[in-house]
Amino acid sequence: MSESKTLIEDLIDLLEGIEGDFSQVQKLAEYGNGVDRIMGGAKSLALSAPTDHAVHLISDYTALCKAVGYKASQIQDNQSLFDVCVATLLDGSETLSTLLDRIDEPMANLKTTIPQAFIDRLRWVSGKFSDSVSASVDAQGAAPAKQKLKQNEIDDLLKKLGL
Repeated sequence: MSESKTLIEDLIDLLEGIEGDFSQVQKLAEYGNGVDRIMGGAKSLALSAPTDHAVHLISDYTALCKAVGYKASQIQDNQSLFDVCVATLLDGSETLSTLLDRIDEPMANLKTTIPQAFIDRLRWVSGKFSDSVSASVDAQGAAPAKQKLKQNEIDDLLKKLGL
């Protein structure tokens, strides 16, 4: 948990450092890698947790943040979309920090901490990417062809979150 909190602080620093600087768009892949580490830990813990434990919510929530980070790292010639994605991920990362702080609370309580405005922006942002935009990148920042997260899969994750 403390490693995840440190990662979130680093991710927020990364996002604040690139905010407004479209030339650093590919650094969003680093964000995706970082949140992917948190997601991996949450998924591992979820294997032995009751189905109503908050770690399942955190696992699905981080999957959404990861997908937006990776997809946004591939933006070309759209400073405005980049700016919205960075702002959305900043909000998402702050909410993720809150979710981790409150991980021992019932999942229903945690769902209320995810702002509707964030969900609305997440839906809008994810709708801006075609299904051909990868939800993953390789070590060089290039999008592998096999890792697509389609809009319906994003919608399914949102439904799983109860949002």
